[in-house]
Amino acid sequence: MHDPSCRLLVGATLCAISFACEPAAAAETPASGETAAIPVVIVTGSRAEHDSADFSAAIDVVDAGHIRDTQMRVNASEALAAVPGLVIQNRQNYAQDLQISSRGFGARSQFGVRGVRLIADGIPATMPDGQGQAATFNLDMAERFEVLRGPFSVVYGNHAGGVVQLFTREGRGRPVLESSVSGGSDGMWKVDLNAQGEREGLGYVIDASRFGTEGYRAHSAARRDQGFVKLTSKPGPTSKLTITANSLSQHDTQDPLGVTWATYERDPRAGEIDATDTQTPKRTLADRYNTRKSIEHQQVGTTFEQRVGDDRLHVMLYGGNRRVIQYQAFSRAFQAPPTHAGGVVDFDRDFYGADLNWLFVRRLGDGKLSTTVGIDIDRSRDDRQGFENFVVEATGVQFGVKGALRRDETDTLTSVDPYLQTEWQGGPWVVTAGLRHSRLKVEVDDRFVSNGDDSGTVDYARTTPVLGVLYKVWRGLNLYASAARGFETPTLNELFYSSGGAGFNFRLAPAKSRHIEIGVKSVPHADLRIDAALFQVRTDDEIVVDSSTGGRTSYRNASDTLRRGVEVSLDADLKPGWSVRLALSLLRATYETGFGAVPAGSRLPGVPRASMYGELAWKDETGRWGAAVETIANGKVYAEDTNAERPAPGYGTLNLRVQARQDVARWQFKQFLRLNNLFDRHYIGSVIVGDTNKRYYEAAPGRQWIAGFTGEYRF
Repeated sequence: MHDPSCRLLVGATLCAISFACEPAAAAETPASGETAAIPVVIVTGSRAEHDSADFSAAIDVVDAGHIRDTQMRVNASEALAAVPGLVIQNRQNYAQDLQISSRGFGARSQFGVRGVRLIADGIPATMPDGQGQAATFNLDMAERFEVLRGPFSVVYGNHAGGVVQLFTREGRGRPVLESSVSGGSDGMWKVDLNAQGEREGLGYVIDASRFGTEGYRAHSAARRDQGFVKLTSKPGPTSKLTITANSLSQHDTQDPLGVTWATYERDPRAGEIDATDTQTPKRTLADRYNTRKSIEHQQVGTTFEQRVGDDRLHVMLYGGNRRVIQYQAFSRAFQAPPTHAGGVVDFDRDFYGADLNWLFVRRLGDGKLSTTVGIDIDRSRDDRQGFENFVVEATGVQFGVKGALRRDETDTLTSVDPYLQTEWQGGPWVVTAGLRHSRLKVEVDDRFVSNGDDSGTVDYARTTPVLGVLYKVWRGLNLYASAARGFETPTLNELFYSSGGAGFNFRLAPAKSRHIEIGVKSVPHADLRIDAALFQVRTDDEIVVDSSTGGRTSYRNASDTLRRGVEVSLDADLKPGWSVRLALSLLRATYETGFGAVPAGSRLPGVPRASMYGELAWKDETGRWGAAVETIANGKVYAEDTNAERPAPGYGTLNLRVQARQDVARWQFKQFLRLNNLFDRHYIGSVIVGDTNKRYYEAAPGRQWIAGFTGEYRF
């Protein structure tokens, strides 16, 4: 196994991170003849154990079965496709990660995740500037996802247009050793080995995996090593300590880049030809520049919880390092004078932070008042350099190698966010309110001044309130309404370049939003749940792509935007052994006033008007056999602000899956087989928003098979 994963496993006792909630209190006793619905317990949004039906926000839970049992467990998109309001576009590009958007927030992302907060076991997977990487999630040990959309996302601060929180399992009972092997089309394969259990009050989970693929698209091969450790203990009868650590290693992950519509129509797998190449036949841009990215990411942390009666102290500390070297299809080889940076990005980031909060519970009137007071502190420091991606040799110019220095600076971000959140429950009413003051300071120390000194400081600050009211109409039917103000600062990657390739863009302003949501949560029967939400978001100074080419993107502030939509989800268990899952989202996201060449009423790029997930599943009474059919559909997606260029067409796909399980003495064996995109539809899986050269499109795979085998031994 690759070095970082090995070091992680050896150094398990140095780890850090995570708080998993304790079981909820027993549900209210049902009336005679009724069947009690099992409550879905959440902690996202309320920061304490809560029945999701009694929380005034749109929130969905994806359980371990949907995450682990019939998937390779490589991309979060495998499991989160079933969440309404969430759009996850798999770029088929492991150099750029998934594109995750919640109600349109995050859709402009060129790589990584921004506009949506990522959290793993209570520890941020999003950096202080608001950008995160879903690839750091360990899906092999996943217990559930909690996905929060709408106004209450703002209680997590800057860049929280939505929240995706992963919770992993805890080690309990006798030791268990498990190994899984899976593979599929396009040279995909994965091997995973894990152990878990509990000894003398210490729970442990240890996992290591390796994934590889030749890639569906040309120049898209990748290999990924991941490691994970989680330790849990109870120092006292009312306290809990959790330590987690994770690592991610990718070396020279190929970047296939986007293509024009003409290239996509000719061959969805092909790369874009570089018209300036002098060779015959001409090479693709990805091949000529050997576009690729290497990532080394390690993160550790710890959480401690002490209960004092109904009150609770919660302390979280984390830290880590992220090292990235990226080779882009962009060069200033023949331009003078030299502009900022070059085609190679090289940074070494140290990051760390803490969250300290106190929950106190008191009686107030005929109800219970629960109040949380806390403070989040996050900091990161980048040693960042940029180089030309070419060298001049006797035989000519060679691209795709590290050349002359073009950028050398230190970027420091500091975020300090005090917050207050309170909830009163009395009779049929639940009233929740929160207040958070976000402050982000960006400091740049430029050491490469031959192209101008970009040193400077910028501060962003805003107070974001949230208010929600829920009314229990009758048993099994709750109505709610909520409102909030949001805040989204530019990420470091959005600040790096001004228009025209100039230096740091200190003039880029944060986007400010106003959210309103009304919804219904209905559990008319223990086997049926229906949730629906109607929402509106108005945003000032929306951050949009100004220009993008070869992997380098600059941003600007646009006009006001308006998002209006509806989300509906349905979960039903049908006897005997059948279940239905449906998630439907409709979203109208537009620029309310024009700017530049963009007319008012234009739709936000990267945002489909409609998306849908449907699933019909069956399991036998013993749970040993199962099968399901899934359908995923998305509306057309515009790739740039004017909506003048050809949008990526809408599509619908059908997937099939079967699974089996056998129990033999202390052994348990599981198998699954999937056929994705059963009818071999050709469609665009993701778009690169605002690409200057109109290379917007990234093709999704055609028909694809995946099979897996798991063996588990209980000692």
